[in-house]
Amino acid sequence: AGLTIAIPSLLLLVLARIQLGRAFSVQAKATTLVTAGLYSRIRNPIYIFSGLTLAGFILWANRPWLLLCFAVLIPMQVVRSRKEERVLTEKFGAEYLDYKRQTWF
Repeated sequence: AGLTIAIPSLLLLVLARIQLGRAFSVQAKATTLVTAGLYSRIRNPIYIFSGLTLAGFILWANRPWLLLCFAVLIPMQVVRSRKEERVLTEKFGAEYLDYKRQTWF
């Protein structure tokens, strides 16, 4: 069951990273507003699919104590996404807010 979650999630994570292209950065920057591909439905697919990949590998490894990693990752991703939202709103304004209304997380 864990690999059934982890493998497709990992593939989608890689696809999201490829689709983000040069707009990717470790620090929140606003160079380009990516709204195509996975980003047309989900604002933060890298965060979603990294969480699912981790959860799948934890299930596969059958090490429930590793869920502590998951419990740390999720709040970190939420904080990062909020910071990115502020940066993107400052840079793209109404365009980003419209995009945000049409997408999930």
